Amino acid sequence: MNISSGYGPAEDSESATMLLAAIDHGYTFFDTATLYGHGHSETLLGTTLKEHRKNIVLASKCGLDANGIDGRPATLHRQCDASLEKLKTDFIDLYYLHRLDPEVPIEESVGALADLQQKGKIRAIGLSEVSTSILNRAMTEHQIDTLQSEYSLWSRTPERKILQACAKHGVTFVPFSPLGRGFFTGKTSDVSTLPDNDLRCSIARPRFEGQNFIENCKLLEPFADIAQQNDCSPAQLALAWLLAKHDRNMVPIPGTRNIDHMIENAGAAQVDLSDETVATLDALINESTVKGRRYTDARMAEADAEKD
Repeated sequence: MNISSGYGPAEDSESATMLLAAIDHGYTFFDTATLYGHGHSETLLGTTLKEHRKNIVLASKCGLDANGIDGRPATLHRQCDASLEKLKTDFIDLYYLHRLDPEVPIEESVGALADLQQKGKIRAIGLSEVSTSILNRAMTEHQIDTLQSEYSLWSRTPERKILQACAKHGVTFVPFSPLGRGFFTGKTSDVSTLPDNDLRCSIARPRFEGQNFIENCKLLEPFADIAQQNDCSPAQLALAWLLAKHDRNMVPIPGTRNIDHMIENAGAAQVDLSDETVATLDALINESTVKGRRYTDARMAEADAEKD
């Protein structure tokens, strides 16, 4: 998403250089969507990585575009065909329903994904931002391979139910925004200094605004101390926390448009945290110690995350 939308403009040439450098640094999994840049992200990935297609895993998403949420089977088929063309590939390794359409039963949307899989257009089936009850219903229609939701030190909703459900059903969990939309790098700013088209100025505003941001930043000093004690950067510490807790069935996807940050993130795989450090981080930063919700009220209403 970062190379096309969400955090201000990015230069295509710089993004392409970063994507190719990511392969050199061991990245094999690239995540995009119909929504990102209204097709720009898929097009840029398809053009840049086409010579490496056999050595990478491509993930994309359907059911959400500039017109909103639409989980109807005909829409998912149409969007998949468009994504295949943009990505310059005969199949998509992992294809997600980006958001649950409240007007379309999840069984119908998953049925459409199963049909795409049978036709060879996609390999694995994923869901994004759904609750445990929706996952359970989806599983009655077809095996779900992957579930993607926001999960980080300060966004713990998946710990309530969905992580356990994924383990039960053999579903790999993919945390997006594992760095708290840049907060855990220690380099982010409050919304007053960000460009207007940065999503932290709109839908992800509450934790980055005013007194909330001031209070949240107080957590970064002890967090940075723990990173120093473990010979890593704060960003690497946030990623290593996820891997230490759920290494066997979790694949975090940190996003960036900066080549140095991309290299830094890759180093998290070499950070080995003790159980004591993990427990210290759990106590230091969680939804009880953080000020503000992860999204505005209107945006939270669209996310089918656990409500209790």
